[in-house]
Amino acid sequence: MPSLRDIRRRIRSIRNTAKITKAMELVAASRLRRAQMRVTAARPYADAMRALIAELGGLAPSGGEALHPLLVHREARTIGVLLVTPDRGLAGALNTTIIRRGTEVIVENESADGRAVQVVTVGRKGQDFLARRGRTLLGTFTGIIDRVRYDDVIPIARVIMDGFVNGSIDRALLVYPRFISTLTQRPEVVQLLPIEPPESARRERAQRLDYIFEPDPQSILQQLLPRYIEVQIYQAILETAASFFSAQMVAMRNATDNANDLVEDLSLTYNKVRQANITNQVTEIASAAEAMAASGKR
Repeated sequence: MPSLRDIRRRIRSIRNTAKITKAMELVAASRLRRAQMRVTAARPYADAMRALIAELGGLAPSGGEALHPLLVHREARTIGVLLVTPDRGLAGALNTTIIRRGTEVIVENESADGRAVQVVTVGRKGQDFLARRGRTLLGTFTGIIDRVRYDDVIPIARVIMDGFVNGSIDRALLVYPRFISTLTQRPEVVQLLPIEPPESARRERAQRLDYIFEPDPQSILQQLLPRYIEVQIYQAILETAASFFSAQMVAMRNATDNANDLVEDLSLTYNKVRQANITNQVTEIASAAEAMAASGKR
């Protein structure tokens, strides 16, 4: 049975840990509100961009040449995977889930005949995981998840777009955690390149009137398609930040609750040990008194 001193030390240590996890929970909760606001504000813009891409993409002549290099379809021999993960841990199973999904995408494409995979990572967790397994990364970006700005996304998008235009990447996939709710984050796999309008946007296009574009669709695509790729990556990073803070808040709350439960159990054990020691001491005193009384009668 542990001593009272050992139990006291363990209770003190767990209480200090609970204070840390509680503070981390509060910090994550405050940052989560801001991250949720940014995700909510960015989604309508991204949806409107997808709808416009559906309009312009449908103007390409059937069987003709693509209106823009980012719309070119060719045989997929080299797959580019952009894996977006948080920079830090202590977020429950979030990092494990998104890295597992990214690994599945990489393995699925590498197992296909004649295919190679090049990986670009955003976030330290994905970078460290793949580096430990000896994979050479086409590019890596860290330290931008928590407070991402739009300018931070431009170099990431440039790596992917340049690789696609010069032919070193035939298809680009984006893997990231999508923020659903505080308790739910779902891994998503989206094709970035070649750009393909969502099927829902194509169906909506058939129900709307035709538009007149000035000066012409090619000029608009020249400016719009790179921005489209940047917006998709920016939205994915915002989703990752919201997912991380929500997962960390829940994980730290659970850790605090578990620590408090453990303190209660240890406190009960402490009282039992203390009561047992007091009982032993009382028994020893009573036995000594009886022995002294018996020796006095003799």
